Amino acid sequence: MATPADITLVTISASYGAGGSVVGPALAERLGVPFVDRAVPARIADALGISHSAAEKLDEDVERGLDRVLAHLAPIGEYYGDVDPDLLKRSSHHEAAEQAIQELAAATGRAVVLGRAGAVVLARDPRALHVRLDGPTPARIEQAMRIESVDRETAQRRMRKTDRAREAYVRRYYRCDARDLELYDLVLDSTRLELDVCVEVIAAACTASAMPPSTAPAAPGP
Repeated sequence: MATPADITLVTISASYGAGGSVVGPALAERLGVPFVDRAVPARIADALGISHSAAEKLDEDVERGLDRVLAHLAPIGEYYGDVDPDLLKRSSHHEAAEQAIQELAAATGRAVVLGRAGAVVLARDPRALHVRLDGPTPARIEQAMRIESVDRETAQRRMRKTDRAREAYVRRYYRCDARDLELYDLVLDSTRLELDVCVEVIAAACTASAMPPSTAPAAPGP
């Protein structure tokens, strides 16, 4: 359980097959903080004034790379049903998602945020620890097969689509590369380390990173 001095706001960026869907909720439980993933569509619904089901579909479609609809390159009603096109002209999905993350972080400073460019959205928040989970392509494919119980061909197809969509989202809306290591405080090869070990490493980093200078271990002398 996290102590008051520990960092309790963590963003996790994960490539496909890196185990973010496993590490994120497990870390939130380990730290005793909310896990922010599916909570975001509900807040998007409130921000855009649409139903929760419409917000969930909007969120899923954007994740699949259909965010071109928000740029009006295809009929909005064809995908979103009760979403008001005029409303989306004024309020974009990514802005609503960004606002939701900022509000959730600001409310208590206690959350584990998976994906959604969290490291960029909360880049200036001194309370946040930003983590990247990644690994070699073959190893991520193998891990995805285990986590999702799918065959190799399915995992390879999902990897191509998912990684491309996530990277395009960050690049389009935030003008940066989700793979840029400068965005993160901690980068782990979560295909080399067991996922439960990754959880413990990140939890330890939350405690170590929060140590005031006077209590941090002294660097060894020459």
